[in-house]
Amino acid sequence: MTSENFERLHADATGRKGKGADYGAMARVEAEIKKVIVGKDDVIRNVLTAIIAGGHILLEDVPGVGKTTLAVACSKAMNLDYKRTQFTPDIMPSDVVGFCMYDKDEKQKVYVPGSILCNLYLADEINRTSSKTQSALLEAMEEGNITVEGETRALPNPFIVIATQNPVGAAGTQMLPDSQLDRFMVRLSMGYPQAESEIAMMKARSTADPLESVASVLSKEGLLACREAAECVFVHDSIYRYITELVNRTRNHSMIALGVSPRGSLALVAMAKAKAFLSGRNYVLPEDVADVFVCTVAHRLILTATARAQKAEIAFIAMDILRNVPSPRISAAGK
Repeated sequence: MTSENFERLHADATGRKGKGADYGAMARVEAEIKKVIVGKDDVIRNVLTAIIAGGHILLEDVPGVGKTTLAVACSKAMNLDYKRTQFTPDIMPSDVVGFCMYDKDEKQKVYVPGSILCNLYLADEINRTSSKTQSALLEAMEEGNITVEGETRALPNPFIVIATQNPVGAAGTQMLPDSQLDRFMVRLSMGYPQAESEIAMMKARSTADPLESVASVLSKEGLLACREAAECVFVHDSIYRYITELVNRTRNHSMIALGVSPRGSLALVAMAKAKAFLSGRNYVLPEDVADVFVCTVAHRLILTATARAQKAEIAFIAMDILRNVPSPRISAAGK
């Protein structure tokens, strides 16, 4: 496809960009987060991409690599009301969504808010609580509401869940069911830092807490405007077909028992749009889809018994699918 034709097709998207969006805001947010998270630029960018896409994030890694610090830094840089629940087996659903109790002065039941009523909710070690408490997050993550004793209440907007879990030493834990994993737009891993990054981190923390230096550079309204702008990013039909082919390959792969759901397809489109927005474009390129494919779909795949017996890695299978599906030939406009 020629760049002239592509420019003609996406020209109308230019006029539909979100009004009031500050297109340099997310770069400033990223710079603030990098003050405390060193050497993990790809993880930071994927977290911000998921936030712009309106999704929730699952951070799966060993303890002590900065998962909680990343969540706190995001909340400070974007001026978001932040709350955290350290999940343990005795945490109840009412601790999360709240409960009603009788007020003898008011002579009626009153609602006592739970910890989830915030903009950015950190569900720390979500796999260490009961499945009943885990399920309390389902309505909140999917619909942005909570229901307590038959009354539905809207959560603040924006509302973002960042959940963490430790895949090592999982004895006695409740792993998230597949239906709840599907609610997370991405699953990411921080990983251990490189030697130079770890030295820089130790030096920075020897005299002060870097979190204290994180400034608020984006308002809640600014974040919503960025989301609106990302929603208006143009997606060509060939990109939709590319995403459909990738998804269908997961559903017909010999080592995959259950492929990507339609919710996963929508998540892939939203992530690609957000990636384009963060790259300063109002149209999606095939590389935007490729960049977010693995972190968006890998946690949605269920391997066959044979693949599990062979200790196959889901991420490697997803990468193999990506390599074997030809991407459409689209050049950036003006090139």
